[in-house]
Amino acid sequence: MMLTGKHYLAGHWVSGDTRFMSAPAFGPAREFSAGTPAMVDTAAQAAEAAFESYGYSSRAERAALLRRITDEIDARGDAITEIGCQETGLPQARLIGERGRTVGQLRLFAQHIESGDYLDRKYDAALPDRAPLPRPDLRLMQRPIGPVAVFGASNFPLAFSVAGGDTAAALAAGCPVVVKGHEAHPGTGELVAQAIEAACKACDVHPGVFSLIQGGSRDLGQALVQHPLIRAVGFTGSLGGGRALFDLCAQRPEPIPFFGELGSVNPMFLLPQALSARASALASGWAGALTMGAGQFCTNPGLAIVIAGPDADAFVAEARQALAAVATQTMLTDGIAEAYRSGARRLQQADGVQDLMSTQCSLREATPSLYETTGTAWLANEVLGEEVFGPVGLVVKVADFNQMLTVARALQGQLTCTLQLDSADRAQAQRLLPILERKAGRVLANGFPTGVEVSDTMVHGGPYPASTNFGATSVGTLSIRRFLRPVCYQNIPLDILPADLR
Repeated sequence: MMLTGKHYLAGHWVSGDTRFMSAPAFGPAREFSAGTPAMVDTAAQAAEAAFESYGYSSRAERAALLRRITDEIDARGDAITEIGCQETGLPQARLIGERGRTVGQLRLFAQHIESGDYLDRKYDAALPDRAPLPRPDLRLMQRPIGPVAVFGASNFPLAFSVAGGDTAAALAAGCPVVVKGHEAHPGTGELVAQAIEAACKACDVHPGVFSLIQGGSRDLGQALVQHPLIRAVGFTGSLGGGRALFDLCAQRPEPIPFFGELGSVNPMFLLPQALSARASALASGWAGALTMGAGQFCTNPGLAIVIAGPDADAFVAEARQALAAVATQTMLTDGIAEAYRSGARRLQQADGVQDLMSTQCSLREATPSLYETTGTAWLANEVLGEEVFGPVGLVVKVADFNQMLTVARALQGQLTCTLQLDSADRAQAQRLLPILERKAGRVLANGFPTGVEVSDTMVHGGPYPASTNFGATSVGTLSIRRFLRPVCYQNIPLDILPADLR
């Protein structure tokens, strides 16, 4: 691994006066340069200059760049996996799988833009003889918006970070990108940036198309979202941090869209016949989903709503037994581990909550937590509907199906909602579905939401606080549309129109 500890700005590796040390789960700590607002300005100016060519490049040229990035990432695959495991504590198989998802996403986006369907091209031919007024020649097409800022995520060092979904979508749309790397995995971020650098040089694109700024204080993030040349922001992270950046975007003299994926408890509704027929299997599957990756997934199904009774009691007992068998897991950072313990204590101390299993570990380690409450207590306490990032589950025992509907209506915005149902539950599922589709970007049946498919049909977003823009997704080909805007061309001569509209 040839790490420089520097930032990549406008085609150059640049260092600064302030340094920070990485905090790996194991292996050596490494020193990195910390970013500054001045570096943000350098990167944004270069991105704006790059947009004059890259924003008007052909779809074939952009697809070639995306595919070359995948080749360069794969060429560094072993080194990326090695340092990614060290920095995050994630197992090797997870990092290899996540790299596969990352390059697969880039290839899918390349194929998608080559087809041209995402451009939404429309044409109304001129009607010069129409009465009482003639109609002009009108053509419409989606166009890229300009430089985009991307914040790397803590829990996905590859798929939601330097070359992750936001970066891939922006580059596919024709927008240069300035990435603020996450301080939890700066070495992983630098190696991926080296891959993007190599691809940009091989494809002869403007060096300002991509920049990476590492670490830095809150002033760095503020400078990035408020820089006048940045036209949109992609963010995956905490509700508190995302809301602060969202407010800064709105307070700009010229506000810009902030596409933040923030928090979700991803409720699961277990309907009576499904619960009666397969309480044990549902409990085992739920425990597995809760603890996958130490619960550090934004789609972690942290809330299970069941109708009180013997079947619900059996489900809880089985879930408790399955969670008790889960070994201690390493969390991504010390801060995330402490936030998990703090959130678990918040649930533990809430009125009307029964502690079935509490985490006992310290430092960066975690064990599962399981709590139980009633529908009445849940409805009376907003805290019980807030996300705890980690392997924690809360069972809400409602009095009857009507109270289950009341709980559904009281939910905040979610990334996902799940229905566990059998054929005899369909009438109740039909009553829940119209409520849940207003609450979440993805509604699923008889599964668990932790696997997010990268495809044309996926929606990874939802009403606030799941995300800050309920009409968008941060996963799938539809995510490219976040960084485009429609432009109408009226009576423009064909030979000066964008090539895709001629």
